[in-house]
Parts: sequence; C-alpha cells; structure tokens
Amino acid sequence: MAENTYLIRGAAILGGEAEDLLIRDGVIEARGKDLAAEGATVIDAAGLVALPGMVDVHTHLREPGREDAETVETGTRAAALGGFTAVHAMANSNPVADTAGVVEQVHSLGRASGWVDVRPVGAVTVGLAGEQLAELGAMADSRAQVRMFSDDGICVHDPVLMRRALEYVKAFDGVVAQHAQEPRLTAGAQMNEGTVSAVLGLTGWPAVAEESIIARDVLLAQHVGSRLHVCHVSTAGSVEIVRWAKARGINVTAEVTPHHLLLTDELVRSYDPVYKVNPPLRTDADVQALREGLADGTIDVVGTDHAPHPSEHKECEWAQAAMGMTGLETALSVVQETMIETGLMTWADFARVTSFTPAVIGRVADQGRPLEVGEPANVILVDPAARWTVDPHKMATMGRNSPFKGKELPGSVVATFFKGHPTVLDGKLNTPYRYPADSSING
Repeated sequence: MAENTYLIRGAAILGGEAEDLLIRDGVIEARGKDLAAEGATVIDAAGLVALPGMVDVHTHLREPGREDAETVETGTRAAALGGFTAVHAMANSNPVADTAGVVEQVHSLGRASGWVDVRPVGAVTVGLAGEQLAELGAMADSRAQVRMFSDDGICVHDPVLMRRALEYVKAFDGVVAQHAQEPRLTAGAQMNEGTVSAVLGLTGWPAVAEESIIARDVLLAQHVGSRLHVCHVSTAGSVEIVRWAKARGINVTAEVTPHHLLLTDELVRSYDPVYKVNPPLRTDADVQALREGLADGTIDVVGTDHAPHPSEHKECEWAQAAMGMTGLETALSVVQETMIETGLMTWADFARVTSFTPAVIGRVADQGRPLEVGEPANVILVDPAARWTVDPHKMATMGRNSPFKGKELPGSVVATFFKGHPTVLDGKLNTPYRYPADSSING
C-alpha cells in the first residue's frame, strides 16, 4: 500500500454525481471517474455523500481547568466522529483564555491530540468580567493566531466596551462573537418566557433580551465598520433583525444551533434538566423562523454550542442544573433531519453552512475548501440512508447531557479525513493525525 494515499471510489460529491477522489499526502490529487492509483488504499463509497470536513465556530472543550466535564482529547474525538475537521474552542475555561499563554496552551493541546484542527477563541474581556478588554492583540499575534473573540456564556453588555472591542479587532481582521443576552432582563430566568413558563411557574426568559442586544450590536458594527458574529440566534425576532442588518450592508454573521432547529420549550414540561440551555429552547414558531433563516442565508452557519457537563450538574433539580447540551456527534444528523429531509436545503447547502462559511468567519484558511484538485484533503463521507438511536453513554464526549437521548436520527459519518489522514473509518475512531516534527505551530 502507498502510505498516505487513499482512493475514495464512487462518492456523491456534495450530494451530486458519483465520482472518485484520490488523496495523496494530505491533498486531493485527482477527481473524476474510474481513477486508478497503484497501491492506494481503496474505500468503496457507493451510496455515500462526500463533503468537506465540518467547521464548528462554537465548541466548549472545557480544558484547561474543567477536565471533569471535557478535555481537548475527548472533545476532539467527538468532533472527528461527528464529521468535524476544525473546531473553535470557546474561552470560558479556567483559567479563562484571555491571554496569549492560555490560547497557545489550548492550541498545543489540539495539535497533540491530532483529531481535528483546534482554533482557540479568545475572551473579549479579562476573566469574562465585562470590565476591561483582554489582550486581544497579543492573542492575535500569538502562535495560536486567534481571530475570533467571545465572552460566550456571558454577554458583553457594556456598549462602550463592545464598541472598543469591535474597533480593536479591525486591526487584524478579527471578529467579535456576541452572546446576545441583556442580563437585567434575564435575572433568575429558567426557560423561555411564554405560555409554558406561565403554566410551570418558572421565571421566563424573554425574546427581547436577545433581540435588543443584537439590534444594538449591529448598529455598533455599522458605526465602526467592523465584523460582528451573533452566537446561537434563537428567536424569530432575532432572525428579522439580522436580515434587516444585512439588507443595510452591515458586516454581520449569525449562527444557529442544531437543538434550536429541532426542539421547543414544550419539552420543559418534563422538568428534565437536559433541556435547560442558554439561550433557552423557544417556541415552534421560533423554530420555523430559524429554519427559514438558515435556508435563505440570513443565518450563515450552524454552530453546535457543544457544552458538556459532569452528570451531577445536570442530574439534579431544574433550578440548580447547569445550562448546556452536547452536540458534536449529533449535529450532522439533526441538520439532515430538520433541513435536508424537509426539502429546505441540499447537501451542497449543508456544506455551505457547516464548512465553507464557518471557515471564512473564523479565518481558517486551509479548512472549508472545495473538494477540488490541489485542495487540502479535509473530507467526510456520510451515509444519508443510515438510521441510528442516540445513546450518550456510547459517545466519545465525556458529557452525557444530550437532549436527543433515545431519539432515532438519520445519517451517519462513515469516514473523516483530516489533512488527508483517516481519523475515522467505518464510523469508528481510527488513529489521529500526527504533525511533522518540523512543522510550524500553525502548519
């Protein structure tokens, strides 16, 4: 066998016509029909869809400091199994990723693991406290080359501080990713404010708490001429504000999570804390608006907001439970169910919102590339006809807090190629990619 040479035979490229892909030394060397390569490892991909590796702009890997919930190793294993070849690791670790030293540590851990490309997200403010800008320039100039900054989990609620952050990141083409939540409108909130919260007697989380921050921030982005990214949009009103902003030419992008595309606040009637998340599950009308917004391009990308927690933080009474859901290993299937099987999107559209556009937003140059000759071989093979039942205890992530436990979902990742190396084969972890000893930190 020719080492590092793989011939993928008969895959439907982006869901279209079946072709072969020849991968050699990390690059797509040829694409076409009836390709041949002496000594290549042949992978029969008949009936499978070939897609570019997925890029997640919103992942919580927890390390450093919260290794009881997740580590870079376990989180990136989950990512590879889910079809991702790059993830952006959010800053709310302990210590917070608000210095060059911490983001370089996270980046190094990702390289040592070798399952996916780990891109650290730097904090906007020191300690996520919302009082003083973090070392944005130092993180951008570090070996991790940070380009996305977010206090996710906490809103940058001070408009002056948010303006300064937007101005600062322009110098190195960065982007501020905002967790849109006005804290004074959500104090003590437990779930979406609406009919269900009234019936259950739980403090409601109004849609306007999200929408008011988005409205403010798109105007700030317009004022300073900077890039703004809105994390986990969850309401119909938010979709309309983003649509309005784009119509005005404001440089704003937005993401939606898989769980907000499928689940509603009706599930909270069970009082099962697995459904407690920030932002909260909304109404069916919101779900439909989010699907339409993703389909028409108002919402640019799908971001998992993968948020693993130790079992004791979720298996408790609702009021005390942590907010968050896992999502890396179910994202593809949920998007297939909600967007592709409903006819709202094609597999080519799927690649746009899970790979091409996320890579552009995060400025990840060698990810989210077309499956063409000469491009990096970050490729996944998907069986769209597969059906599987979610069992959190069989997942690679340490988090067991999947809201899809016991649910049958469509589609499965059969293989993941990261830099031309098969990290996943036959739906199982294979071996990680090993960076050459003389490669650069960002190689």
